[in-house]
Amino acid sequence: MAMNRPDESLIRDEDLLAELEAARGNSLFLAIANTIISRQQRRDQERAADAMKAQALAALPRERRRRAVIREVFENSPPSLADVRHIHSVLAVVGLPHERQAAGVREYVRTQGNMGIIVQAGTTLDETGRAVHHQLPFGPKARLVLMHLCSEAIRQKSATVEIADTFTGFVRDMGFSDSGGRKGPLTAFREQLNALATCSMRISAFAPGSLKTKQFFPIEDMEVWLSSDPNQRSLWPSTVTFSPTMFESLSKHALPVNAKVVKAFAGSSRKLDLYFWLGWRIHNIDQPLHLSWEAVTQQFGDGFARPRAFRAKFAEEVSHLKEVLPKLPLKLTERGLTLSPADPDALALPAQRTLIRR
Repeated sequence: MAMNRPDESLIRDEDLLAELEAARGNSLFLAIANTIISRQQRRDQERAADAMKAQALAALPRERRRRAVIREVFENSPPSLADVRHIHSVLAVVGLPHERQAAGVREYVRTQGNMGIIVQAGTTLDETGRAVHHQLPFGPKARLVLMHLCSEAIRQKSATVEIADTFTGFVRDMGFSDSGGRKGPLTAFREQLNALATCSMRISAFAPGSLKTKQFFPIEDMEVWLSSDPNQRSLWPSTVTFSPTMFESLSKHALPVNAKVVKAFAGSSRKLDLYFWLGWRIHNIDQPLHLSWEAVTQQFGDGFARPRAFRAKFAEEVSHLKEVLPKLPLKLTERGLTLSPADPDALALPAQRTLIRR
C-alpha cells in the first residue's frame, strides 16, 4: 500500500526542518517525514498546553501565582544547596513587628515561652550633625533583609557583609522590582536595612528565679553612602558588620531555609514567621509535638482580638504553606496543632543540613 505524501508545510521548527532536508533522497523518506510531522504536532500540543497554563497562572492573584509557580518547581526538581539561606533561629521564635509601629513608638517587646526580645529603634546623625530617628524594623521586608544579611555572613564566613554588590540582585530574586523612587520597592527595602542597621536588641531567657539577658546592636559598624537627592536622604550602607555577639550567635544558631519558599511568601510577614518557626521546631523534635490553641495563639495571634478570627486566619495560612510544601507534617484539630518529626525535604531543604541547637 502506497504511503500518502506528507504535508511538509506542517513542519515549522528549524531543527525538524533540518532533519527533513537531511532525509531527502532516503528510501524511507516518506516514513521519516511522517514521523517528523508527528513530533511537530506533539510539540504544538505541548506548547498550546503551556500557553493555557501560563494564561491561567497570569489570571491568579500575585500571592497565589507565586505559590503555584514554586510548588511546580519543587515537583520537578529536588531541593538544592544553592537555594539554602539562613536566618538566626531566635528570630524564628520571637520575631519582629508585623506592622509599622505608631508614630513615636521606639520600642517593641515580644515574648514566647521562656524567651523574649526587646527591639529599640536607633538614632544616627546626618552629614550636618542633625539627629535622624529611624523606625523600628517591621514587616516582610525587614525579615527578608535580615535573612539576606545572615545568609551572606554565613556564606562569606565573615561578620562584615558587602551590601552594594548583592542587595539589588537579592531584591529582584525575591520577586520585587528594583525600582527606586519615593515609593519604589528598593526604597522600602533600604528603609528596613537602615532600621535593622541602627536598632538595638535585648534577648532574654527566663525561668523561675533566674534571668539571662544579652543586649547588643545586631549591626556594630557600617559604611554608608548618602544620596545626593535631597528627597532621599536615607542611609545606604555599602558594608555592614555584625557585632561579635550577633555573629558568634548566628554561627551557632543559623537556621537553614529555602529561598524559593521564602520568595513564595515574600509579601507576608506572618507566613514567613510560620515557615521559620516550623523549620526551627522540626529541627528540634524527635517525637510529635502537641500545642494547644492557647499556645498557638500566643505564638501567632498578635493583632487578633477574637480567637475564632485568629483560628480561621491561621488555618488559611497553614493551607497556603501546604500548597508549596505538601509534606509539612502539621495538622490542625479542635484542640490545637500537632507537628511531627520529618526529613529535611518536608521543608524543601537538601538532605545535608546544619543541625540547630536549642
